[in-house]
Amino acid sequence: MKKCHVTGKRVTVGHKVSHANNKTKRTFAPNLQVHRFWSEAKKCFIKLRVTARGIRTIDKLGVDAVLEKLKKCTEAC
Repeated sequence: MKKCHVTGKRVTVGHKVSHANNKTKRTFAPNLQVHRFWSEAKKCFIKLRVTARGIRTIDKLGVDAVLEKLKKCTEAC
């Protein structure tokens, strides 16, 4: 499934509008990248499917903090 592990962004649906204002359905896919991050807590690489914004979030907060936040969110749900 096309979904970011950090931000939760998914494919959205919209219209492709022609010059004559004809509307046809199309999809907008997120900018997903498969990236390996080094976790200091686990001492190993973690492979995540994240968007460009998710990579910037991990760079800002740290991969261990983001994983801890994701773990709390999945336990609460």
